[in-house]
Amino acid sequence: MQTFDFDLFVIGGGSGGVRAARMAGQRGAKVAVAEVADMGGTCVNVGCIPKKLYSYAAHYAESFEESHGFGWEGPAPTFNWATLKANRAKEITRLNGIYVNLLKGAGVAIITGWATLVDAHTVQVDGKNYTAKYILIATGGKATVPAVTGSEHAVTSDGVFDLNPFPKRLLVVGGGYIACEFASIFNGLGATVTQIHRGEKLLAGFDDEVRGFIAAEMAKSGVQLKFKTEAASINKTPDGLHVETLGGETLIVDTVLYATGRKPNTHRLNLSAAGVDVTTKDAIKVNDSYQTSVPNIYAVGDVTDRVQLTPVALGEAMVVVDQLFGPAAGKPLRSMSYDYIPTAVFTHPNIGTVGFSEEAARKEFGKVTVYRSDFKALKHTVSGSQERTLMKLIVDDATDRVVGLHMVGADAGEVVQGFAVAMKAGATKAVFDSTIGIHPTAAEEFVTMRDAVPPRLLASRSALPPEGAAAPAV
Repeated sequence: MQTFDFDLFVIGGGSGGVRAARMAGQRGAKVAVAEVADMGGTCVNVGCIPKKLYSYAAHYAESFEESHGFGWEGPAPTFNWATLKANRAKEITRLNGIYVNLLKGAGVAIITGWATLVDAHTVQVDGKNYTAKYILIATGGKATVPAVTGSEHAVTSDGVFDLNPFPKRLLVVGGGYIACEFASIFNGLGATVTQIHRGEKLLAGFDDEVRGFIAAEMAKSGVQLKFKTEAASINKTPDGLHVETLGGETLIVDTVLYATGRKPNTHRLNLSAAGVDVTTKDAIKVNDSYQTSVPNIYAVGDVTDRVQLTPVALGEAMVVVDQLFGPAAGKPLRSMSYDYIPTAVFTHPNIGTVGFSEEAARKEFGKVTVYRSDFKALKHTVSGSQERTLMKLIVDDATDRVVGLHMVGADAGEVVQGFAVAMKAGATKAVFDSTIGIHPTAAEEFVTMRDAVPPRLLASRSALPPEGAAAPAV
């Protein structure tokens, strides 16, 4: 019988990799993790965590301004970019240490370096070979920059947290959630922000009305949005970066941030040596059990290019661990469902969403009923802010089940998380209607909406807002 150095060798110390390694170690398996960078992966180091910290920071300017309506007087403090960067770095270092300690506490061996496959059971790190009964690839994804002349002068989300100096004029290229979040963040921190996107609307794949609504709110707060616009070249000059668009416009900025997509981080894994198949987009092919084309090699998270969310990678990792080493004592074998996965976009204001968009729901269920509310939150009746909140429910007519729930407004992610539990359990509109709301909150609107949107008004709600301008209040 063949013996191995490890029961499980994990390539990648991000969210999915660390979770799998730690849980397998706690089940008594002999486990190793190879990671070339700081432990925690994209989410901890250059993704979710630092981005959310910067989003918090960006809200203070508007909060100081809004405080005057509540009786607070005097000038607002000034923003110190260096302090924010230093405090963020300190917190990330703390989290890196926690991840390391969790792994060590579970008896996991940490191997520093770039791992490559030698064969189906062998991994090489810095010239040394390690054998394992099972291998899990969890190397995540990486930001991409199109082949535009002068693209070497641009940055991606990986480098945006430590820009020096603070960019007074920022151009964000892209229309996805990363682009929208950083446009909101730097606008809130005081930069003059222009966001260009080759499409007609932001956030492809999200509910169409949400897409138009958030564009209007971002424009209202100061982000200059330019749709159907692409960068043709970037030229560095003494007065800044000159960005020429395909339409012939010249934009002069201090920093260009490309947030036009990410791709699976597979290029240096030597997958072919073990016979691991990839898609045309270089994502690792896996089955429903996260097995690759090689039965003892598994892959989870962004490297498989399914749903690129940290909690999804964590869930997939737990499924693999349960399959290989059994469930935790007294617990059932885990499975992973991709239905009704909630997500948030930390724009200003936030977006929270779970389930089907209105457009997707019509394709999936046929007849649906839409309930929506668009209002100025109680806080802003005094704050002076013109920000509005959108809340929306999509109901399947045949079952009365709520199949889509969307919110644009303060703390939308916090609000939607709880409703996601109800929707996962199959809550109907009747259940929503019978639930008592917490008053006064924005969240109660989801359980008090009684009047459906009349069919004659449905088409008018998704009209594009004028470029750079806010849509009128409903």
